[in-house]
Amino acid sequence: MLDMGYFMYNTHNYYEFCAMTKISEKQLYEIASGQQGYFTAQQAISAGYQINNHPYYVKQGHWIREYRGIYRLSNFPSEAEAEYVLWSLWSCDRKGQVQGVYSFETALSIYDVSDAMPAKLHMTVPKKFRRSRETPNILVLHRDDLGENDYKTMRGFRVTTPFRTLLDLINSNEIDDYLIQQAANEFLSRGLLLRKEALALIEKAPQAAKFFIEKKKTELKS
Repeated sequence: MLDMGYFMYNTHNYYEFCAMTKISEKQLYEIASGQQGYFTAQQAISAGYQINNHPYYVKQGHWIREYRGIYRLSNFPSEAEAEYVLWSLWSCDRKGQVQGVYSFETALSIYDVSDAMPAKLHMTVPKKFRRSRETPNILVLHRDDLGENDYKTMRGFRVTTPFRTLLDLINSNEIDDYLIQQAANEFLSRGLLLRKEALALIEKAPQAAKFFIEKKKTELKS
């Protein structure tokens, strides 16, 4: 659609091109604004930008190429959570649907409920998730088929719910108990985990009971 040379033939085509460009810019901005300025090559194409013209917009400084097939609008302010959006878009399938959900220690960091500071980003993807290229070093992939009730949508990315996050961590035995205890306390005190959910968690994973004993146990029964 947006061939950089076609409009040179006459004035009519030039103005038509300008109008089309404005429409495409608006559509792309609407997409990117919901993803903290990020968008995929596939999304740019859907907005009207031919794939062979993508390098032109990068060269002109309108777009920043963040990863293979993933860009960011250069005039969009970068935010602290931008990295989560980038790798969330990396997980898109061929239909452009996001497959990855941040989980485990990374979910704790997103919720800011413990001292966990994972060096890598933990992401849960479907069991059948495949990539032709090697997984980026920054990612640790966990494979499981999550339901819609297992995660919540943030600003351009997904993260497992407090319930699912604790369940995954308790079952995995991958981090120290004190970090899980911190998270459980914070989730409860901030109302992110309801008392009935804590009881359900104990029913699903009996070993979780130790994180809700004594004072916590009294609160759950009240």
